[in-house]
Amino acid sequence: MAVAQVRDVAKKAGVSPATVSNALNHPEKVSAATLARVQAAIDDLGYIRNDAARQLRAGSNPAVGMIVLDAANPYFTDVAQGAEQHLAELRRPLLLGNSAQREDREATYLDLFEQQRVAGILIAPVGNVLPRLRRVRDRGTAVVIIDRNAGADEFSSVSVDDKQGGRLAADHLLSQGARRIAVIGGPGGLRQVQHRLRGAQQRIQQSPEASVEFLETDAMDTESGRRSTESLLARPLHERPDALFATNDLVALGCLQALAHHRVRVPEDIMLLGYDDIAFAASATIPITSVRQPSARMGLQAAELLRLATEDPQAAVQHTVFQPELIVRESTSRE
Repeated sequence: MAVAQVRDVAKKAGVSPATVSNALNHPEKVSAATLARVQAAIDDLGYIRNDAARQLRAGSNPAVGMIVLDAANPYFTDVAQGAEQHLAELRRPLLLGNSAQREDREATYLDLFEQQRVAGILIAPVGNVLPRLRRVRDRGTAVVIIDRNAGADEFSSVSVDDKQGGRLAADHLLSQGARRIAVIGGPGGLRQVQHRLRGAQQRIQQSPEASVEFLETDAMDTESGRRSTESLLARPLHERPDALFATNDLVALGCLQALAHHRVRVPEDIMLLGYDDIAFAASATIPITSVRQPSARMGLQAAELLRLATEDPQAAVQHTVFQPELIVRESTSRE
């Protein structure tokens, strides 16, 4: 069946295409009787207006595009919900893209959002995407970086002090008696992973009797945590770590699965600490200690910074850095 066009509606209603356009976009310019005829024709023909095409012709789109590192991670879901809540108040819909920690997918979404001429882009970057974001901005699209400080005074950003998060994790594990700490999860090239690892290393290296090792993974998911923990448990008992610091809670859940499978007691034999404080951490079989990020607040603040950049491209760049918080649960408490 052919898709009804404006001209079909006009013919059925006995009016010009321009009148149909006014009825759709400026109903105050059309009489009530004519509006009724146009609406009846629309209902009869099943006409659906092409807002995307209309916005492209007008050179604008009220929507905001958002690219996250991992849509399967509840942390990014919470960030997106925070942004969506604020954007809804501004009557701006949110279009969500998942890079899955892949630079090619990130580039694809940036292309798509530019083609759609979105009002702005929120992005949690995979790698060094700054040159591409500069081109996006220079072509008139506002950009705000999420989950990482931009590293330059050219884009507003919202982030958490991940080095401090790593220090909080290490301080807690050391205070509970851990001396052989393994940091698990994530490509080493991700800034978030680098900073969490660096913060932990700084604290652990200050303790002469403690050691730290990093097990890099291709992804930050439960399977990565499970596999890495399996490799550690294959070692002789005296070579195993006595604490695991997972760089996010999904990795920590995978670690917990492997520890349970091998009947390793948590926290008596090996302590476990995660990052993000997603809901699953608190509801795990053994509730997991985690470094909390204010995810929803980050999304809301990112949306507000984007509003400012959209309304005034010359507005001062702002960097909002939230402080993490340690949430202690049974997975590290030996008391």
